[in-house]
Amino acid sequence: MQAEDMASPVAQDHRIDTAIVGLLIDSPTPWSVAEIEREIGDEIATVDALARLARQGLIHRLDDFVFISRSAACAFELAA
Repeated sequence: MQAEDMASPVAQDHRIDTAIVGLLIDSPTPWSVAEIEREIGDEIATVDALARLARQGLIHRLDDFVFISRSAACAFELAA
């Protein structure tokens, strides 16, 4: 069994959230939800993560497109 499969649900959520923020932070243009789903490889986990990130104010959604929030981008720059 892979170590990834043995991770707790919270750890898996964190990994997916981090991956999505990483995709968006490096992109000058919005991503479609379908593109993110293909990158993550799990439609349900991606939809859940996008909803979680939007509730936290880290991303914005416009129809089927997603982009990083200004607050998240600033926090990322400060952490670097």
